[in-house]
Amino acid sequence: MARTEDDNWNITESVGATALGVAMARAAESSCDCPLFTDPYAQLFIEAATEHGWQPTASMTERVRIVGGYAAARTKWFDEYFIAAGANGIDQAVILAAGLDARAWRLPWVDGSTVYEIDQPQVLAFKADTLTAHSAKSAAAYRAVPVDLRANWPKALQEAGFDPSTPTAWSAEGLLPYLPAAGQDLLFERVAELSAEGSRIAVEALGPNTFDPEYLERRREQLRRAGIDSSGPDTADLWFIEERADLTEWLTERGWEVTAVEALSLMERYDRAPSADDEDLTPRSVFIEARLPLAGSPA
Repeated sequence: MARTEDDNWNITESVGATALGVAMARAAESSCDCPLFTDPYAQLFIEAATEHGWQPTASMTERVRIVGGYAAARTKWFDEYFIAAGANGIDQAVILAAGLDARAWRLPWVDGSTVYEIDQPQVLAFKADTLTAHSAKSAAAYRAVPVDLRANWPKALQEAGFDPSTPTAWSAEGLLPYLPAAGQDLLFERVAELSAEGSRIAVEALGPNTFDPEYLERRREQLRRAGIDSSGPDTADLWFIEERADLTEWLTERGWEVTAVEALSLMERYDRAPSADDEDLTPRSVFIEARLPLAGSPA
Protein backbone atom coordinates (compact mmCIF):
# COMPACT_ATOMS: atom_id res chain seq x y z
CA MET A 1 0.00 0.00 0.00
CA ALA A 2 1.19 3.54 -0.72
CA ARG A 3 2.63 5.55 2.13
CA THR A 4 1.63 9.05 3.18
CA GLU A 5 3.37 11.30 5.67
CA ASP A 6 0.51 11.10 8.20
CA ASP A 7 -0.52 7.43 7.90
CA ASN A 8 -0.80 5.08 10.88
CA TRP A 9 -1.16 1.35 11.40
CA ASN A 10 -1.76 -1.51 13.79
CA ILE A 11 0.39 -4.64 14.05
CA THR A 12 -1.27 -6.52 11.16
CA GLU A 13 -1.17 -3.86 8.43
CA SER A 14 1.24 -1.62 6.52
CA VAL A 15 4.52 -1.02 8.38
CA GLY A 16 3.12 -2.79 11.43
CA ALA A 17 2.94 -6.11 9.59
CA THR A 18 6.68 -5.97 8.88
CA ALA A 19 7.23 -6.42 12.64
CA LEU A 20 5.37 -9.73 12.46
CA GLY A 21 7.57 -10.79 9.56
CA VAL A 22 10.68 -10.01 11.60
CA ALA A 23 9.19 -11.89 14.57
CA MET A 24 8.79 -14.90 12.28
CA ALA A 25 12.46 -14.63 11.35
CA ARG A 26 13.53 -14.35 15.00
CA ALA A 27 11.40 -17.34 15.96
CA ALA A 28 12.97 -19.39 13.15
CA GLU A 29 16.50 -18.41 14.22
CA SER A 30 15.71 -19.22 17.86
CA SER A 31 14.66 -22.75 16.93
CA CYS A 32 17.58 -23.59 14.63
CA ASP A 33 20.41 -25.93 15.66
CA CYS A 34 22.93 -23.18 16.45
CA PRO A 35 21.07 -19.90 16.98
CA LEU A 36 22.80 -16.53 17.23
CA PHE A 37 20.29 -15.60 19.97
CA THR A 38 17.17 -16.91 21.65
CA ASP A 39 13.96 -14.92 21.53
CA PRO A 40 11.18 -16.91 23.24
CA TYR A 41 8.73 -14.04 22.79
CA ALA A 42 8.78 -13.92 18.99
CA GLN A 43 6.56 -16.99 18.64
CA LEU A 44 4.15 -15.62 21.25
CA PHE A 45 3.59 -12.50 19.13
CA ILE A 46 2.92 -14.60 16.04
CA GLU A 47 0.44 -16.79 17.89
CA ALA A 48 -1.33 -13.75 19.37
CA ALA A 49 -1.69 -12.15 15.94
CA THR A 50 -3.00 -15.43 14.53
CA GLU A 51 -5.62 -15.56 17.28
CA HIS A 52 -6.77 -12.12 16.10
CA GLY A 53 -7.25 -13.41 12.54
CA TRP A 54 -3.86 -12.65 11.00
CA GLN A 55 -2.35 -15.30 8.72
CA PRO A 56 1.00 -15.11 6.95
CA THR A 57 0.72 -15.65 3.22
CA ALA A 58 2.89 -18.15 1.37
CA SER A 59 4.82 -15.29 -0.22
CA MET A 60 5.39 -13.69 3.16
CA THR A 61 6.76 -16.96 4.55
CA GLU A 62 9.12 -17.27 1.58
CA ARG A 63 10.26 -13.67 1.96
CA VAL A 64 11.01 -14.26 5.64
CA ARG A 65 13.05 -17.33 4.71
CA ILE A 66 15.09 -15.32 2.22
CA VAL A 67 15.92 -12.51 4.65
CA GLY A 68 16.24 -14.80 7.69
CA GLY A 69 20.04 -14.64 7.78
CA TYR A 70 19.99 -10.86 7.49
CA ALA A 71 17.41 -10.54 10.29
CA ALA A 72 19.43 -12.86 12.52
CA ALA A 73 22.70 -10.97 12.00
CA ARG A 74 20.94 -7.64 12.55
CA THR A 75 19.34 -8.85 15.78
CA LYS A 76 22.65 -10.18 17.10
CA TRP A 77 24.45 -6.93 16.29
CA PHE A 78 21.92 -4.79 18.16
CA ASP A 79 21.91 -7.25 21.09
CA GLU A 80 25.68 -6.94 21.41
CA TYR A 81 25.45 -3.16 21.16
CA PHE A 82 23.07 -2.87 24.12
CA ILE A 83 25.03 -5.36 26.22
CA ALA A 84 28.26 -3.42 25.57
CA ALA A 85 26.57 -0.11 26.41
CA GLY A 86 25.43 -1.50 29.76
CA ALA A 87 28.88 -2.90 30.49
CA ASN A 88 30.22 0.62 29.95
CA GLY A 89 27.88 2.18 32.50
CA ILE A 90 24.94 3.31 30.36
CA ASP A 91 21.71 2.41 32.12
CA GLN A 92 19.19 4.36 30.01
CA ALA A 93 18.12 2.98 26.62
CA VAL A 94 15.65 4.22 24.00
CA ILE A 95 14.41 1.91 21.24
CA LEU A 96 12.95 3.95 18.39
CA ALA A 97 10.11 2.26 16.46
CA ALA A 98 10.36 -0.71 18.82
CA GLY A 99 7.81 -2.91 17.05
CA LEU A 100 7.93 -6.41 18.51
CA ASP A 101 11.47 -6.07 19.84
CA ALA A 102 11.69 -7.98 23.15
CA ARG A 103 15.12 -6.86 24.33
CA ALA A 104 13.71 -5.30 27.50
CA TRP A 105 12.63 -8.82 28.47
CA ARG A 106 15.37 -11.07 27.12
CA LEU A 107 18.71 -9.23 27.43
CA PRO A 108 20.87 -9.25 30.61
CA TRP A 109 20.44 -5.59 31.58
CA VAL A 110 22.60 -4.19 34.36
CA ASP A 111 20.85 -3.33 37.62
CA GLY A 112 19.01 -0.02 37.53
CA SER A 113 18.57 0.06 33.76
CA THR A 114 15.49 1.65 32.18
CA VAL A 115 14.35 0.86 28.65
CA TYR A 116 12.02 3.23 26.80
CA GLU A 117 10.18 1.99 23.73
CA ILE A 118 8.62 4.38 21.22
CA ASP A 119 6.11 3.22 18.63
CA GLN A 120 2.54 3.55 17.40
CA PRO A 121 0.01 3.20 20.26
CA GLN A 122 -1.74 0.18 18.68
CA VAL A 123 1.56 -1.65 18.20
CA LEU A 124 2.71 -1.16 21.79
CA ALA A 125 -0.75 -2.09 23.10
CA PHE A 126 -0.68 -5.40 21.19
CA LYS A 127 2.78 -6.09 22.53
CA ALA A 128 1.83 -5.29 26.14
CA ASP A 129 -1.34 -7.39 25.98
CA THR A 130 0.57 -10.38 24.61
CA LEU A 131 3.34 -10.23 27.18
CA THR A 132 0.92 -9.66 30.05
CA ALA A 133 -1.13 -12.67 28.97
CA HIS A 134 1.99 -14.80 29.35
CA SER A 135 3.09 -13.17 32.65
CA ALA A 136 6.32 -11.98 31.07
CA LYS A 137 8.53 -9.85 33.32
CA SER A 138 10.95 -7.32 31.89
CA ALA A 139 14.61 -7.60 32.86
CA ALA A 140 14.88 -3.80 33.19
CA ALA A 141 12.50 -1.04 34.20
CA TYR A 142 10.27 -0.72 31.15
CA ARG A 143 8.55 2.43 29.91
CA ALA A 144 6.27 2.36 26.87
CA VAL A 145 6.02 5.66 24.98
CA PRO A 146 3.02 5.28 22.63
CA VAL A 147 3.57 8.08 20.13
CA ASP A 148 4.21 8.41 16.41
CA LEU A 149 7.84 9.31 15.68
CA ARG A 150 6.58 12.05 13.36
CA ALA A 151 4.86 13.72 16.34
CA ASN A 152 6.45 15.43 19.36
CA TRP A 153 7.98 12.26 20.75
CA PRO A 154 10.75 14.05 22.75
CA LYS A 155 8.05 15.61 24.94
CA ALA A 156 6.31 12.26 25.42
CA LEU A 157 9.63 10.55 26.15
CA GLN A 158 10.57 13.03 28.86
CA GLU A 159 7.10 12.85 30.36
CA ALA A 160 7.67 9.09 30.67
CA GLY A 161 10.75 9.76 32.79
CA PHE A 162 13.60 10.03 30.30
CA ASP A 163 16.55 12.07 31.62
CA PRO A 164 18.39 13.98 28.85
CA SER A 165 21.29 14.73 31.22
CA THR A 166 22.13 11.01 31.48
CA PRO A 167 24.09 9.10 28.80
CA THR A 168 21.69 7.11 26.63
CA ALA A 169 21.95 4.07 24.35
CA TRP A 170 19.69 4.75 21.36
CA SER A 171 18.72 2.32 18.62
CA ALA A 172 17.03 2.69 15.24
CA GLU A 173 16.44 -0.76 13.73
CA GLY A 174 14.19 -1.45 10.75
CA LEU A 175 13.09 2.17 10.69
CA LEU A 176 14.74 4.56 8.26
CA PRO A 177 13.29 3.40 4.90
CA TYR A 178 9.83 4.00 6.36
CA LEU A 179 10.59 7.65 7.11
CA PRO A 180 10.72 10.41 4.49
CA ALA A 181 14.08 12.12 4.14
CA ALA A 182 12.92 15.17 6.12
CA GLY A 183 11.60 12.85 8.81
CA GLN A 184 14.97 11.14 9.10
CA ASP A 185 16.72 14.50 9.49
CA LEU A 186 14.30 15.60 12.18
CA LEU A 187 14.60 12.29 14.03
CA PHE A 188 18.36 12.53 14.39
CA GLU A 189 18.29 16.24 15.18
CA ARG A 190 16.04 15.39 18.12
CA VAL A 191 18.22 12.46 19.18
CA ALA A 192 21.28 14.73 19.14
CA GLU A 193 19.49 17.35 21.23
CA LEU A 194 18.54 14.73 23.83
CA SER A 195 21.96 13.03 24.00
CA ALA A 196 24.26 13.77 26.90
CA GLU A 197 28.01 13.30 26.55
CA GLY A 198 28.83 9.60 26.65
CA SER A 199 25.68 8.60 24.74
CA ARG A 200 25.70 6.00 21.99
CA ILE A 201 23.50 5.21 19.03
CA ALA A 202 23.16 2.12 16.84
CA VAL A 203 21.45 2.49 13.46
CA GLU A 204 20.49 0.24 10.60
CA ALA A 205 21.11 2.91 7.98
CA LEU A 206 20.48 3.02 4.27
CA GLY A 207 23.49 2.23 2.12
CA PRO A 208 24.49 4.61 -0.70
CA ASN A 209 22.91 2.38 -3.39
CA THR A 210 19.78 1.29 -1.54
CA PHE A 211 17.45 3.11 -3.91
CA ASP A 212 19.42 2.53 -7.12
CA PRO A 213 16.71 1.96 -9.79
CA GLU A 214 18.53 -0.94 -11.45
CA TYR A 215 19.03 -2.69 -8.12
CA LEU A 216 15.38 -2.20 -7.15
CA GLU A 217 14.23 -3.61 -10.48
CA ARG A 218 16.51 -6.67 -10.12
CA ARG A 219 15.11 -7.14 -6.63
CA ARG A 220 11.51 -6.99 -7.86
CA GLU A 221 12.26 -9.46 -10.65
CA GLN A 222 13.86 -11.93 -8.25
CA LEU A 223 10.87 -11.64 -5.94
CA ARG A 224 8.55 -12.34 -8.86
CA ARG A 225 10.58 -15.38 -9.89
CA ALA A 226 10.35 -16.65 -6.32
CA GLY A 227 6.57 -16.29 -6.47
CA ILE A 228 6.53 -13.46 -3.93
CA ASP A 229 3.98 -10.70 -4.30
CA SER A 230 4.13 -7.20 -2.80
CA SER A 231 2.09 -8.02 0.29
CA GLY A 232 4.93 -9.41 2.38
CA PRO A 233 7.04 -7.71 5.03
CA ASP A 234 9.87 -5.30 4.30
CA THR A 235 8.50 -4.45 0.88
CA ALA A 236 9.81 -1.50 -1.09
CA ASP A 237 6.21 -0.38 -1.59
CA LEU A 238 6.29 0.88 2.01
CA TRP A 239 9.55 2.79 1.66
CA PHE A 240 9.99 6.50 1.05
CA ILE A 241 12.36 6.27 -1.90
CA GLU A 242 14.05 9.64 -1.57
CA GLU A 243 17.62 10.90 -1.49
CA ARG A 244 18.68 11.59 2.07
CA ALA A 245 21.65 12.59 4.18
CA ASP A 246 24.55 10.18 4.61
CA LEU A 247 24.16 9.36 8.30
CA THR A 248 27.83 8.54 8.85
CA GLU A 249 28.80 12.01 7.64
CA TRP A 250 25.89 13.64 9.49
CA LEU A 251 26.94 12.19 12.85
CA THR A 252 30.65 12.78 12.30
CA GLU A 253 30.05 16.46 11.50
CA ARG A 254 28.25 16.80 14.86
CA GLY A 255 31.06 15.35 16.95
CA TRP A 256 30.09 11.69 17.14
CA GLU A 257 32.76 9.00 16.75
CA VAL A 258 31.43 6.64 14.10
CA THR A 259 32.14 3.07 13.02
CA ALA A 260 30.23 1.24 10.30
CA VAL A 261 29.92 -2.19 8.70
CA GLU A 262 28.00 -3.14 5.56
CA ALA A 263 25.23 -5.73 5.78
CA LEU A 264 26.97 -8.45 3.77
CA SER A 265 30.13 -8.13 5.85
CA LEU A 266 28.09 -8.34 9.04
CA MET A 267 26.32 -11.46 7.80
CA GLU A 268 29.66 -13.07 6.97
CA ARG A 269 30.91 -12.21 10.48
CA TYR A 270 28.02 -14.15 11.99
CA ASP A 271 28.11 -16.99 9.44
CA ARG A 272 24.79 -15.95 7.90
CA ALA A 273 25.96 -14.94 4.41
CA PRO A 274 23.22 -15.21 1.76
CA SER A 275 23.38 -17.55 -1.20
CA ALA A 276 24.40 -16.06 -4.54
CA ASP A 277 20.78 -16.30 -5.67
CA ASP A 278 19.54 -14.34 -2.66
CA GLU A 279 22.28 -11.69 -2.49
CA ASP A 280 20.26 -9.07 -4.42
CA LEU A 281 17.38 -9.61 -1.98
CA THR A 282 19.56 -8.74 0.99
CA PRO A 283 18.94 -5.16 2.12
CA ARG A 284 21.80 -2.83 1.19
CA SER A 285 22.13 -1.54 4.71
CA VAL A 286 25.03 -0.11 6.68
CA PHE A 287 25.14 -0.74 10.42
CA ILE A 288 26.40 2.34 12.21
CA GLU A 289 27.48 2.68 15.82
CA ALA A 290 28.35 6.16 17.07
CA ARG A 291 29.49 7.53 20.40
CA LEU A 292 29.38 11.06 21.74
CA PRO A 293 32.70 11.54 23.58
CA LEU A 294 32.91 12.86 27.11
CA ALA A 295 34.39 16.34 27.42
CA GLY A 296 38.15 16.15 27.75
CA SER A 297 38.40 12.57 26.50
CA PRO A 298 41.31 11.92 24.10
CA ALA A 299 40.52 12.32 20.41
